[in-house]
Amino acid sequence: MWHDLAVAFCLMLVIEGILPFIAPDRWRRMLMMLDQIDNTTMRGIGLASMLTGTILLLIIN
Repeated sequence: MWHDLAVAFCLMLVIEGILPFIAPDRWRRMLMMLDQIDNTTMRGIGLASMLTGTILLLIIN
């Protein structure tokens, strides 16, 4: 199980590194836009992301 978790973490780092590598200016603008979003909206986005990931894992497995 720990091996699978480590592999998943490594894949997450690879996927998250794609946009800064390909389009660093666009990535920087996106981060500046995140500063303008309130905490409630950010929590909603985080919750939606977690639920989507969980549902996709259930579908895949």
